[in-house]
Amino acid sequence: MKLENVRIAMRGIRANRLRSALTMLGIMIGVGAVIVLVAVGNGSSKAVQARLQSLGTNTLTVLAGGFGPRGAGNGAARPTLTNADVAAISDPTLVPDVRQVAPVKTASAAASASGNSYTPGQILGTTANMADIRAYTTTDGSFFTENDVVNHNRVVVLGTTVVKNLFGTTTDPVGQDIKIGNATWTVAGVLKSLGTNGLQDQDDVVLAPITSLEDNLTGNNGQVNQIVAQATSRTTTTQASAEITSVLASNHKSATGATQFQVLNQASLLATSESTNQVFTVLLGAVAAISLLVGGIGVMNIMLVTVTERTREIGIRKAIGARRWDILSQFLVEAVMLSVLGGLLGVLLGIVGSRFKIVGVQPVIAPGSVLLAFGVALVVGLFFGIYPANRAASLSPIDALRYE
Repeated sequence: MKLENVRIAMRGIRANRLRSALTMLGIMIGVGAVIVLVAVGNGSSKAVQARLQSLGTNTLTVLAGGFGPRGAGNGAARPTLTNADVAAISDPTLVPDVRQVAPVKTASAAASASGNSYTPGQILGTTANMADIRAYTTTDGSFFTENDVVNHNRVVVLGTTVVKNLFGTTTDPVGQDIKIGNATWTVAGVLKSLGTNGLQDQDDVVLAPITSLEDNLTGNNGQVNQIVAQATSRTTTTQASAEITSVLASNHKSATGATQFQVLNQASLLATSESTNQVFTVLLGAVAAISLLVGGIGVMNIMLVTVTERTREIGIRKAIGARRWDILSQFLVEAVMLSVLGGLLGVLLGIVGSRFKIVGVQPVIAPGSVLLAFGVALVVGLFFGIYPANRAASLSPIDALRYE
């Protein structure tokens, strides 16, 4: 009898091809939307995680100032970090869980080369070990060395955005001279592209030895804008953060006792970002699931119409001995088949749609979302098919045969 129900259901679907196709379309769009939007959320999450990990999962960044528009200074002189702070954090006896430290000093100036002029988003002076701390790699040339820092050599490493604006796409910048401010610098290398971190272009950067930057752009006042430290491992970042806070606390407190610096833990940012993106992905999937509900209502609507159209058929089947379950299962199978066929097409649509970038994000399909979307489509067909099927099974044979 089950195979007979399937045969009857297929005959009913074929008899009303357009109506059945429109019903399946609603389910298909719902399933496809769930798969694609969850894939977008998943892809966005992986992209953000990759960008954060590219900065190092065991890095710590110390910034001057507390929380609020003027830090913790309450209107007093703006808090600063100094070379003495760099030395303190570099002391293994005071901060045993920090492997290495790099000071960072920022500058702003226009750059020119090959007849082009451009103002980089960031000009940073630092030490050679920044390449290891931030996992910087070069696609051309090399990073500057500690010898360049000691000898105050005017060499720079450029991000790809700066290279494009100063040299275009055909000129090899390594070994070329560029002018930054009033000084001439030699390009030592080009950084591998890092993309954006959601707030700024990480390739719009110029890196130079901190000593040369102070000589030619900022002056040496004994202060730095930030300090970047690398913990001995990802598991020791919390201890390293606590040690840095303890070392700097005595020299960086306001009159109220509040600390005048912040220690940003990259591992914590990574965990927070992952949690936020998971919520974002679930919300996207939930929004898409609403279209599945709409598709289910379409299934119920078409099945109610089908029951009305086949009332006399139901009466004849009951008159020759069909049981209540036979009628119920007949229409329930048809509703489920509509959902299954629509769900399969939706899975295909979702897989194909996820191969294209959406708003700059490359979707990454989550296998669980495919199974979940198809399973929900099946349940929707079953749920919204019960009422029409039960209505058909409840018809009296005499009333059904009298129906015109």
